Amino acid sequence: MITGTIGRVAVDSASRKTSDRADFPPLAPYADDVAEIESEAAGPREYRVAELAAAAGITTRTLRFYRERKLLPPPRKEGRIAWYGEAHLARLRVIAELLERGHTLGGIAELIGAGERGRDVAELIGLEAAIISPWSDETPVSLSWDELRDAFGDQLTEANTAESLAQGYITVTDDGITHVSRRLMDATVALIEEDIPLAAVLDASRKAQEYADAMAEVFVGLIRDQLLAALAADQPLPPGEAAHLTEQVTRIRPLARTVADAQFGLALDRRVHAEYDGLLRRRR
Repeated sequence: MITGTIGRVAVDSASRKTSDRADFPPLAPYADDVAEIESEAAGPREYRVAELAAAAGITTRTLRFYRERKLLPPPRKEGRIAWYGEAHLARLRVIAELLERGHTLGGIAELIGAGERGRDVAELIGLEAAIISPWSDETPVSLSWDELRDAFGDQLTEANTAESLAQGYITVTDDGITHVSRRLMDATVALIEEDIPLAAVLDASRKAQEYADAMAEVFVGLIRDQLLAALAADQPLPPGEAAHLTEQVTRIRPLARTVADAQFGLALDRRVHAEYDGLLRRRR
């Protein structure tokens, strides 16, 4: 499971039971090993509500809330006492990890429900990570206002800054800006140095972003329709299918940028030749 190895329960009764035997050396250095052996021999550990909450690092109120949301299976009842097992603790650790990844409780319930309908939760989480983790490897870059003035001079206007914000490429702080892509920022600075106005660069950037979004939509549609259609079906995925899809998506991810780069290069060839031919015709 994605939670890693479930921590074993420490039991210190072994050292107390054996410490009275004078013919054995003190067991303090081996207490953990003996505790582990005795714990396994005694069978699976069970917890009351407060004990389970403490082991999971949550409050009893949170635990009961998870029960009400059906995120936990029912406990074993013995009279009026509810007993929880290691499976419940493992489930709570899965929930904690998913919350850390940014999932909502509703989304977690859906994932867990999928697991109970025959889909492996860990495989589904791995597939989700392969799909939604960043497909680009752009590195953000931060620049102070002084650095920006050195790079753009009097072109660093409120209008140009607002346009960059609107395109989603920068965030502004009191100290300067952070751009989502060092490569795009370096390209922008290089174009300015070639005497192309920043406003013109931003105008071209907006149009290029629209075309890039359209190309991404085509590629995403291909993956959605040809590979991931089974995720929208009511039937559970066959065993191992989520892991298989994860491998496919992982292999396809770099192909997206290969296709985009090749298509853009070929499009540049076509457009440049067409523009040049048009220029020659006009000069004749």
